[in-house]
Amino acid sequence: IFTDPTQPLKYLSTSTSRDSQPVWSLDAGPEIVFVRQPGRGGTPRSPLLQQPAPWAIMIATAAESFPPGTPPPPLVRSWNSGTKLVDSIPRFAGGTNLRWAADDHIIFTSYQDGWPHLYSIQHPGAGGAPELLTPGAFMVEHVTLTPDGRSIIYSANIGSDPNDIDRRHLFKVPVNGASPPVPLTSGTGLEWAPVVTADGQFLAYLHSTPQRSPLPAVMPMAGGRPRVIAADRLPPTFPSTQLITPEPVIFKSADGVDVHAQLFKTAGGEAKRPALVYVHGGPQRQMLLGFHYMDYYANDYAANQYLASRGFIVLSVNYRLGIGYGHAFHFPDAAGARGAAEYRDVVAAGKLLQARADVDPARVGIWGGSYGGYLTALALGRNSEIFAAGVDIHGVHNWDRQGRAAPDMKSAMAEDGITEADLKQLARVTFESSPVSSVGTWKSPVLLIHGDDDRNVEFHQTVDLEQRLLEKGLHVETLVIPDDIHDFLRFQSWKTVTTAAGEFFERQFLKRRAVSQ
Repeated sequence: IFTDPTQPLKYLSTSTSRDSQPVWSLDAGPEIVFVRQPGRGGTPRSPLLQQPAPWAIMIATAAESFPPGTPPPPLVRSWNSGTKLVDSIPRFAGGTNLRWAADDHIIFTSYQDGWPHLYSIQHPGAGGAPELLTPGAFMVEHVTLTPDGRSIIYSANIGSDPNDIDRRHLFKVPVNGASPPVPLTSGTGLEWAPVVTADGQFLAYLHSTPQRSPLPAVMPMAGGRPRVIAADRLPPTFPSTQLITPEPVIFKSADGVDVHAQLFKTAGGEAKRPALVYVHGGPQRQMLLGFHYMDYYANDYAANQYLASRGFIVLSVNYRLGIGYGHAFHFPDAAGARGAAEYRDVVAAGKLLQARADVDPARVGIWGGSYGGYLTALALGRNSEIFAAGVDIHGVHNWDRQGRAAPDMKSAMAEDGITEADLKQLARVTFESSPVSSVGTWKSPVLLIHGDDDRNVEFHQTVDLEQRLLEKGLHVETLVIPDDIHDFLRFQSWKTVTTAAGEFFERQFLKRRAVSQ
């Protein structure tokens, strides 16, 4: 605890654990609640298997009475997670959403019933069972307390419309669980990031629609019509009237799992159009039926609108590893570097487009950034007969080089008695899950895009893949964005990337050069 420059720091609990997310008690008293995770290490386990990530909620006393140099009061363990995979600490926007609420209720998010829900436990709660506040088949994401600390306002993908699973709406629930949640917003828009005014009278939040990018809105807490703020700040040239409402689509993957997607299609055009599969990054993301709450994906949503306006049918796919559809969907076995099992959802999306009466099956492409770039490269390498062209933006192409199965892990596994056969299996699966393993069957043209100051996916991932493809004599185009990072900080970078992607697909599928927008 830092008080001022004249006083030494006070350490509440020095340990080998990983402590984070500290929150003062609601009355700004001497107690602090925080999340504790065990320290990393121990006997190495195969990266091919998902490992639980247990955690606990701890309470420490920060009383002024304990002077520097003396042991702090003992910690209180308020709650401890289970040890199964479903009990792991939440890893998506909002995380644990740890809050200290009225009457010493501790609020947190857990996946323990298969969905990320809010729970309440009263301090001191050692050994007590937390109370589920938000039951149902949906996820809770953005969370805030009312000023009196007696209610939680949260966003969730549920509502009166079944398609609300691909939206976000706001709800209110008392922290003591005395009554069920009450919906505050509804409709075909998206609402998130709630904040209650200090007097408790108004709710402010961010709001978007299929045709309008995010803007702040305000509504009375007692109910009433929301009022969008700053709508006049949108540029007069913003093409709201030209944007379409994407159509919700649900299709079956090869193993029978339902996969949600959004279809972008304008009126008119060719009887059989070229079509594109879009795959988001993350991968712990969910594309929605409107402008997204994250800037990166709001830009990608706009790019899909742009591509649709140029004559393409676009299918934005929420493949497994993404959020919004429960724990089993979020954490599938053998995914990513452990086997790329989520790729079957991408293949199913490509085949779905090929089977549509309004799609030319010979003109189906794919595009995406980051993890979406990885899946794009995997699709072009494994299934060029489905995906005839692609735009791969800062994708991972070699899991081993990206550090998902680092050499030091392999060495540690060997030193701790892991068999040579296990190490060989790890190397084989990691390589076969990487797009570089499919260069031999890659036939489709590709545009590779990467910022050279990327701190998330190393720039060499693109450099290396380009050289492998050129050695095969394949059609490769590259666009390097100088001095920009993974998320593209500059508007000009986003404009350049989106325009280049559109022009590439038009050259491949429409045989015309796009007009820069």
